[in-house]
Amino acid sequence: MNDPMKFAFVSDLEQHLSTTCGVPVTDLPVELCPSEFGADVTVNGFLLARQLRRSPVQIAELVAAYLASHADVQSATVVKAFANITLKPAALWRDTVSRPEELLAAVQLPAAQRRRVLIEFSAPNTNKPQHLGHVRNNSVGMATAALLARVGHDVVRVNLINDRGIHICKSMLAYQRLGQGATPASTGTKGDHLVGEYYVKFDAELRRQMAALCSARPELAGKSSDELFLETEVGRAAQDMLVAWEQGEVEVRRLWETMNGWVLAGFAATYGRMGVQFEHTYLESQTYTLGRETILEGLNRGVFRRREDGAVVIDFADKNLGTKVVLRSDGTSVYVTQDIGTSLLKQRDYAPDQQIWVVGDEQIHHFHILFAILKALGYPWADRLVHMAYGMVNLPTGRMKSREGTVVDADDLFDEMEALARQATLERATDGAPENLDERARVIAMAALKFMLLKVSPRTTILFDPQASITFEGDTGPYVLYAYARISSVLRKAGTLPTEAVDASALDLPEERLLALRCAQYPETMQRAAAALDTSILAGYLLDLAKDFSRFWRSCPVLAAPTAAERLARLRLSVTVRDILQDGLATLTIGTLDAM
Repeated sequence: MNDPMKFAFVSDLEQHLSTTCGVPVTDLPVELCPSEFGADVTVNGFLLARQLRRSPVQIAELVAAYLASHADVQSATVVKAFANITLKPAALWRDTVSRPEELLAAVQLPAAQRRRVLIEFSAPNTNKPQHLGHVRNNSVGMATAALLARVGHDVVRVNLINDRGIHICKSMLAYQRLGQGATPASTGTKGDHLVGEYYVKFDAELRRQMAALCSARPELAGKSSDELFLETEVGRAAQDMLVAWEQGEVEVRRLWETMNGWVLAGFAATYGRMGVQFEHTYLESQTYTLGRETILEGLNRGVFRRREDGAVVIDFADKNLGTKVVLRSDGTSVYVTQDIGTSLLKQRDYAPDQQIWVVGDEQIHHFHILFAILKALGYPWADRLVHMAYGMVNLPTGRMKSREGTVVDADDLFDEMEALARQATLERATDGAPENLDERARVIAMAALKFMLLKVSPRTTILFDPQASITFEGDTGPYVLYAYARISSVLRKAGTLPTEAVDASALDLPEERLLALRCAQYPETMQRAAAALDTSILAGYLLDLAKDFSRFWRSCPVLAAPTAAERLARLRLSVTVRDILQDGLATLTIGTLDAM
């Protein structure tokens, strides 16, 4: 779908249609005209038919008849229910690229539409390093936060690190038995990777014990792993360690603090490579009990009920939600209870108009329950909570599994991508290796990785292919980077641009007009992407802009333009494209290079 564009004639047309049809018309959709019709923009009568209570064809005819004599319009014709409009060169130039700073400023929403948004993302566990799934979460979270901020919202980025629980104890127990005092310094291993190795070792031993148990007791063969966990020696030992942790046992707490410190230092390094930042990081060890008092208060108000076994539950009218336990019979919290407390804490700390969670789509049901409980508790902000679900990132060999050590570690992935980017850069270099080869490789690698993850809707499950993402051609981040670098090179060669006004009539070839019109889409594209919480809308636009520039570059010589007027117009158009590419890539948290 084409993004709507705003031109000077639009407000006049809206007023004319409002007067003629007796219905207020605002935000009139004006879109790029399909190339086969030879016009610049089009008004689709079908999109206005219900609002104006006229047939689509009648609306197109009204639009064309009015615009035929408008000062900015060169021609207006009707094709079925579409009014196809060609702008005069002066209007086209004035409304698109004559003042790029105004085009970029138009991205900002009116003050009345801006709000404070808190977005939670990443949320790793401290029992293993971050992997490709976290990379997608981090990329989507950072880019969505940047997108919301770019259109004018006040954005707060938070992380909630799960640093407690049975999964943490698994790594701790394996290290306690097998670690022999190893540290990140003594082994030369990044802290989160070191702890992750013991998580894998625990799982290997757990599987061995489960297999032996089922062999010795055939009646257990049909049991699930969860059902067999406490039947094994290592499972019981891990559970005992969790109890000791909750009781504050000194040695267990000391080991927990040491190993968590290693992991958190490793996370900081991974975040640094990705450019991930947070205004605040919550630790679940500090927040996991917060929801209990809220549940007990809700029990007194009749929001919840106590079951015969002592557990506290909530009965939902929605049969799809059913009945949910919020406190176990022993009074301990469950996962959703912890989330209730953390949600209240975030609301108290930052008073956002909206809370957003970037969490995988396997947790959709959990968030339906969380939001329904918060509504039942009567919080007025509970209607403005959003679970921004995203799909899995799969390998060619199938799904990643942390316990089995078959994940793609984020740090290893970054190293591989930088190696591929370095190789691709050297293959293209004609004068030997550039001095800033490492910097180029780093920027290109992160652009390739992030763009691959952001160019599709977050809900889409994707297959990771590092080699395909690093190519300088096709729908990739390096392709968009190359368009920016090419323009930067042209502008360096051009030197200081003349300041005189551009002759608008010099900008009239189809490739020039299309590129200018694509630039005009930028503000509305950004606002639509922010409203939809979908970075793929922006990424797709940047690809289209880079492709339009490539066609313009092939057909319209810039430095060697036939006349000085054409040269200046094309240089100014190139400046606008460069500025938009830089602004859009920065919003996707992707850096740029002046040379590739």
